[in-house]
Formats: sequence, C-alpha cells, structure tokens
Amino acid sequence: MLKFSKKRALVILISVIVFSALIGGSFYFGYKKGVENPKVVIVKGVSNIENSEEKNVDFGLFWDAWKVLKEKYVDADKIPNQDLLYGAISGIIGATEDPYSVFMPPSEAKDFSQEISGEFGGIGAEIGLRNGQITVVSPLKNSPAEKAGLKAGDKILKIDDTITVGLTTEEAVRKIRGEKGTAVTLTIARNGWEKQKEISIIRDIIKIPTLDWKIINESGKEDSGGKILYIQLYNFYEKAPVLFYEAVLQSIFHNPRGIILDLRNNPGGYLEASVNIAGWFLNRGDIVVNEKFRSGETQPFKASGTGLFKEIPVVVLINEGSASASEILAGSLRDDRGIKLVGKKSFGKGSVQEIVNFKDDSMVKITIAHWLTPKGQLIEKNGLTPDYEVDLTENDFNDKKDPQLEKAAEILRQEISQ
Repeated sequence: MLKFSKKRALVILISVIVFSALIGGSFYFGYKKGVENPKVVIVKGVSNIENSEEKNVDFGLFWDAWKVLKEKYVDADKIPNQDLLYGAISGIIGATEDPYSVFMPPSEAKDFSQEISGEFGGIGAEIGLRNGQITVVSPLKNSPAEKAGLKAGDKILKIDDTITVGLTTEEAVRKIRGEKGTAVTLTIARNGWEKQKEISIIRDIIKIPTLDWKIINESGKEDSGGKILYIQLYNFYEKAPVLFYEAVLQSIFHNPRGIILDLRNNPGGYLEASVNIAGWFLNRGDIVVNEKFRSGETQPFKASGTGLFKEIPVVVLINEGSASASEILAGSLRDDRGIKLVGKKSFGKGSVQEIVNFKDDSMVKITIAHWLTPKGQLIEKNGLTPDYEVDLTENDFNDKKDPQLEKAAEILRQEISQ
C-alpha cells in the first residue's frame, strides 16, 4: 500500500548530490538555474572537508570515486553523466536493504505511474520479495498470469534465462514486462510440487479490475433472492472508494442481512482508499490503522464515513495474496469489531511508502513508517492469521469449488440467526 505525497523523504540528501555535481561542473547545463541561483544545503553528518574533527561522512570520497571511474574505466565515455548520477542515487537507496525503497529514473517512474493508475503492459501479476525471493503476491483477475495458472505464493526462480536471486522487485518487473503479444517464461517453484516448472505467458495490456459484487445465499451461491452481499475488492487503487460507493447504492435495495468482504489476492493500493472503505463498517472516530515513524511518533488514521454497515454482520476473506491496504482493512475490522477472518495467513506487507518526485520526472519510493493495527499488531513480515484457517487446493480451484467462501457463508449464517 502506498501513501502518495510530495514530502520530505531524501529530498535534502539528493539535493546535496545534485548541488555537489553543480560545483564540479559535470551537470552545468542540466541544472544551470541552480548555478545562477546557488543555495547552500546543509546536511548533518555529511562533509566535504578533509580531516574534519566532527564524525562526519566525507562526501569527497564520492568525487574521488567519480574521478577514478572517469579517468580509468575502459568504457567511461559510453556512460552518460546522468546515468552515473542515477546510479549513485540508486546506491544510496539500495543501502537501506529495504525491498520497498527504490529510486526510479524517468522511464521507470512513468511505468510505475501507469501501473498505479490502473493500466500497464505485462502479465498481470503483483510480485514482491519474501525472504529474499521474488514471489507472486497475487495474479490479477482475468490476467495472462491467472490464465497461465500462477498463484499467490509462487516463487519465481528465473525470468527467461535470468536467475532472480539478487534482483530487486523493480528489476524483476522490468524483465517480466514487454510488448503485447511477446512471451516470457517463468521458472516457478510452488509448495506441494515435487519439482519446479516452466510457465510461458504471453504478455498483454493489463487493465486492472477493482471491484465485483453480487448477492448470494447462505450456501455461498449467487442468488438474487439471497440476503448476503458479497463484495470482492481486487485492489485499493484510486477508483476503489467510488466503485465501492456505487456498489453500495445498487446493492442496498436487496436489503442484505450480512456481508462477505473478499480481500483474497488483493495486493493493496492507496492508504486513503482503505481508510475510506473502512468508514462504511466502523463508527466515526474508530482507529483504522496507526503509522509509526522512525522518531517513535504514531499517527492514527480514523474512520470518518457513514458507518452504514456498522450493525451488519461481516466476515472477511484473506489469503497469502492479501497485502498492505488489504491487511489494514482486515486488521481494523477484526480489532475494532471482532469481525472474523477466514482463509490463509496474509502476506505481511505493513510498511508505508512515500513518493518523492524530482524535477526531471524521476522519483524515489521510500519507506517512511510501519503500520500497526488498532490493537498494536505490527503487520510488516507478520501478516494476519485468520480466525478460521481454510485451504483452497489446486483441485478445488480446478473443480470451481471455494471452501473458504463456503466457510465464510456458514459463519455469517450463524451470526445472522443470533
């Protein structure tokens, strides 16, 4: 789940790099205005002064390395200075060893912006790092990845001929993406398989679905005369709150007596979307999630919606592909209302990323906080353990059975009858 704003994160530190480059003259034309209107930026712990008595990092080492590369590297003339700067910034962010903090040059930043707006090219699978391994968080509905049989939790060992060990998530995404109609072969390891398999997937333009809803009966089957509202949220991107509102307007005429909220294979999205939707189920002022920053400061996000469903029984479905904003919503509903979670343990992505845009259209995605549920549970790397753990096997999937949904309907039936 990403929190998007143009705040502080690393702006000062990056400014030092750019400003130092201006002094050296290597980027004079690109940042001419900065030279004409110089600005001194002071960063604690960074110094260009040799033999400084303070325990500072000597930033002169950066320029020593720059000089060595420019004077001695055999192909130095083939590397644009701008690429050297981007590489330096990537190194700074990479030193955090945080898989969710990354620098993106303009072309990558553009691809990222297209993805979060709801349409991009590729195979249609959300991926992430789990224990250092590139892993499928969730395949998107009706995507090439889903049709090829990828599942949440699949480990991607190779992308075509490239071994994924050591790749960042963004590097893996760039290798998986490609032109519509071309193929990419993923070598997959899955729990329960005796050996790895190669899966070839034809790339396509991916349009990300956001929400489906239907009325079901107490057996979990679609039934216009049923009394259970089933809402499946595929992500928490920018359209989610509006689409949720529209679904509520249409479904309210069925007078549902219970709700099943399906967050399986939902990789997250905007924090604000999750908080907005939580407002339908909670009292105004209830804490949805707490952000804990490096300073120790905690910022609560509170429900401010209508609370239309706050008296209606609800059950939430989660699985290994439920991450980020999904875990925020599921955790808040359980902590604040005692709502039961059914399925499998969630992914455990509970850190807050902030987007910082730079003047050349590059950007940094940087982790600035961790999420805690209203009762203080750290989501990052822990995930949410369901109250009722129910498997959904490959045979169930092939036979179009859904024991997790059936269990949720059973629990809801009991709560409605009380």
